[in-house]
Amino acid sequence: MKDNLTDIGIWGQRHYQYLKENRPTTVNVMRMNGTLNSYLREVDEQAEEMTFQLVKQLANHEGVTEELKARNQMAWVGAMNNIRDRVNEIVLNEVIFV
Repeated sequence: MKDNLTDIGIWGQRHYQYLKENRPTTVNVMRMNGTLNSYLREVDEQAEEMTFQLVKQLANHEGVTEELKARNQMAWVGAMNNIRDRVNEIVLNEVIFV
């Protein structure tokens, strides 16, 4: 069965894939109840907010500032990429793969 996920963000789609592969019964029950799309939108919003907050907190904690960006763009890009990668792992493990 095809689900219409056009209005679901990337985090919600990743969670949907996880559920389809690991908890197909849960997906079917939500389909029957008509709650699948709203649930996936909620997961997507939660993951987006968590991502935004964690990136901001880690950048602040590690001194990755606009001053660093102006002074040494390559160092800033490397640090931000590292932070984003770590945050993505956290969000995947805390929100998506549960």
